[in-house]
Amino acid sequence: MEQGQLSPELTALAQQRFTELFPGQALNPQALRLLALSDFAYRILSQHPQWLDWLLDENAMNCRDIEPALTGELEVLTEAQCFVQLRIYRKRFWLKLMWLDLVMGNDIADSIEYQSKLSEQLIDSANQWACTQVAKSNGMPLDDAQSPLPMLVLGMGKLGGQELNFSSDIDLIFTYPLSVKTQGGRRSIEAQVFYTKVAQKLIAALDQRTADGQVFRVDMRLRPFGESGPLVMSFSAMEDYYQDQGREWERYAMLKARLLGQPNQYWDEFKALIKPFVFRRYIDFSVIESLRKMKHMIAQEVRRKGLINNIKLGAGGIREVEFIVQALQMIRGGREPDLQTPSLLSALSILARQEVIPSSVASGLKSQYLLLRRVEQYLQAFNDEQTQTLPDDTLNQNRLCALLGLPEYAQLVDYLEQAQAQIRAEFSQVIGEEPHDTQALKACFISAWEYQDVSYLDIEFSEQAHTLWQNTLNLFYTDITKKQIGVRGRDVLDKLMPLVLSEITPLNSPQVLERVLGVISKVASRTAYLELLYENLGALKQLIKLCSHSAWIAQQIARYPILLDELIDPAVLYRPLPLNAYYNEIQQYFLRIDPQDLELQMEALRQFKQTQQLRIAAADATGVLDIMKVSDHLTALAESIVAKAVDIAWGQMTVRYGAPQGTSSEAKGFAVIAYGKAGGFELGYDSDLDLVFVHNCDGQSKTTGDKSIASRQFYLKMAQRLMHLFNTRTLSGILYELDTRLRPEGNSGLLAINIESYHQYLREQAWTWEHQALVRARMIVGEEVMAKRFYTIRHDILCQQRDTAKLQSDIVTMREKMRQHLSQDSSLVFDLKQGLGGMTDIEFLAQYLVLAFAYDYKALTRYSDNIRIFELASQESVISSDEKSTLTQVYCQLREHYHLNSLNSSGKTVDASLMSEQSKYVREIWQAYLQ
Repeated sequence: MEQGQLSPELTALAQQRFTELFPGQALNPQALRLLALSDFAYRILSQHPQWLDWLLDENAMNCRDIEPALTGELEVLTEAQCFVQLRIYRKRFWLKLMWLDLVMGNDIADSIEYQSKLSEQLIDSANQWACTQVAKSNGMPLDDAQSPLPMLVLGMGKLGGQELNFSSDIDLIFTYPLSVKTQGGRRSIEAQVFYTKVAQKLIAALDQRTADGQVFRVDMRLRPFGESGPLVMSFSAMEDYYQDQGREWERYAMLKARLLGQPNQYWDEFKALIKPFVFRRYIDFSVIESLRKMKHMIAQEVRRKGLINNIKLGAGGIREVEFIVQALQMIRGGREPDLQTPSLLSALSILARQEVIPSSVASGLKSQYLLLRRVEQYLQAFNDEQTQTLPDDTLNQNRLCALLGLPEYAQLVDYLEQAQAQIRAEFSQVIGEEPHDTQALKACFISAWEYQDVSYLDIEFSEQAHTLWQNTLNLFYTDITKKQIGVRGRDVLDKLMPLVLSEITPLNSPQVLERVLGVISKVASRTAYLELLYENLGALKQLIKLCSHSAWIAQQIARYPILLDELIDPAVLYRPLPLNAYYNEIQQYFLRIDPQDLELQMEALRQFKQTQQLRIAAADATGVLDIMKVSDHLTALAESIVAKAVDIAWGQMTVRYGAPQGTSSEAKGFAVIAYGKAGGFELGYDSDLDLVFVHNCDGQSKTTGDKSIASRQFYLKMAQRLMHLFNTRTLSGILYELDTRLRPEGNSGLLAINIESYHQYLREQAWTWEHQALVRARMIVGEEVMAKRFYTIRHDILCQQRDTAKLQSDIVTMREKMRQHLSQDSSLVFDLKQGLGGMTDIEFLAQYLVLAFAYDYKALTRYSDNIRIFELASQESVISSDEKSTLTQVYCQLREHYHLNSLNSSGKTVDASLMSEQSKYVREIWQAYLQ
């Protein structure tokens, strides 16, 4: 496909830029094209206009020799000089690449290979410089022949395959041959320490952003143990890891690994070490199962990131071509050494030559892959951005049209979709047959969907039921016709809907049909989700099962479709984590998330909550967990999220201001106190969090950073940062609604208060209702010394001697005020929470018992939850055993009803007759103590 002419808008932009950069010079058509098509090229030429003459030198542009990236003696080259040279080299040769691609229409296979070689030169130069610098003071590790031992650098992914794209990250792994001590330096250190220093310098040389920009974003997460692993490992440690702990995805990753720089005597040794892990000595059809799982991982990645028009990760994208080739390499690579290459294009050619795939298919895949790589290269060259998403702005759409020689952007999209459809077809062929054949379904289900008529279904309807089913289907179909779901989406939907009807029909429930179709309607414009449900009958069955149990679950999945991924594995879905495992799980969840990417961290917190809540709800709805355990799990989940959010906020604050004196990440001097449902282990699915933030810094201390501030101000800002993390609405909604009005002096008080001031306020100024709230308070985040202080304060306040008559009056007055404003009681319905004899009355009774009797019975302050408070009150003979049993049983029944109502979106009331006897018992006990 030939490149096309520039649009009038691009021509005008180019002329303006050329005149600005090269005043008085005659317009050069090639330079104009470059300036029109790349903002990045314009920025580089603004800084280095003299490079234009080099670009116009045809011999220079045709040359593929790799020039050195660093000049001068490495030993005397300072860090600043090294950083400048590497970055200038990158700018200069990336400008040449843009000239080749955007102006000369260079073959994309040549461009990505040339770019990979340039990148390898930059990485190897940085490695040599870093090693020289560390060796100046530490000497070098030497082998038995007294020769220096090098650090080997593995390029992974596209860098390993010599297929690097314009603005790609680079994935690296570092290793060294032998664990020996250095020799010849001022002091001897272990090889592990030496190479870690080298690796750190190498990464900084490439990754650090300076006034001259950045060479590469360096990603080290593919190394053994990921981010928690050592930066560099010896050959023997590497071999032990891959033999004992290497996972399936690491086989795929290591398939693309390539050693960078000049070959040395240790290259073959390393290749021999890693080969048995990647390639089996037999035809490895066991890879097919992991291949299917990898397919789901691709689809999940697309859904998680909300990717639209993504030519890399979307259906039929670059990733699927890579997957086809890598899968076939792994199946046969152990028996066919030629296939043991990191290059996709080489492997594709070999697969065709060996007749593993037809030559026509290989040829098609090659041309489609190179087309997508060409578009990817163009997209990234426009502004040096790591993107694979088709543009939604006119300027870049016009640029793509000019580069691909198409007059209209719609034609360009169609052209790409045709290529991706062919890739997707081959991808599906490699995966195998579809999981089920729609045509094998009973004709009634196909007809019911095709003709939009539920009369075809094999159900004996009453007239009312028939109307409900028909109306539900009609509303869904009307809604779907308004959505832009595309041809592929329509095809999948037409295959999915008969399956849906066949699975729901035996339930004979229009309510379940409405809930399931509500979910499908929400995800219909995202074909990947439709495919997930169609290709995974088990996932569809789980969706229907959960929707039949709970309207809340159906609403959550419709609101956050990413949760559909959780339906694939029922063994995990219905098995919530142990109560003590949530924090460790969230730590693992965050291992592959950039700690500098706040937006991604916020999204990850929300996705973790939603995923774990779905598992809890699934176990709840199917009877695996009872109501008390559900609240325990929801509370443990919330605590882990608060703890992680505190870690995130602390990290952000200390980077900016340093830490308060005498603190560390393990001892922050900061704590979170939970009140209400969180304090009483009674959280529900949509509960708010009532939190108070305290610290223990003195009034004079400051933070240790360059931008030092008072420690009290630090903790105030940290609390504000936590509010931002929780309350900001992202694509996945808010995290939890944080309510901090229970802090001293309410909304007018400081957001984070010294714990001694907190004590003083509670002792001298707090109202009765604030002491009531303290009964249900506990510390959920904070080091041991602060926890001990808080519980001492809580015990001190709750054990104060009180005027019983005044306490009763205050509590009754507050309760009546709440009831007047909030209760929905009537002759027909009973308000489970605010009604007479409802949950709040029981909670107020528990609070009264603690405040009235803790002066004489100190043990009453031990717990913050109502059930155990009643247990203690009975043990101390404050209430009778019968009263304890009544309050406990009724409270559990009320919570059960309230919880079921929440799961089915049924409000906060039940039929008045349902709890009339139980509420009467509660009112009688209330009269005995509070009238």
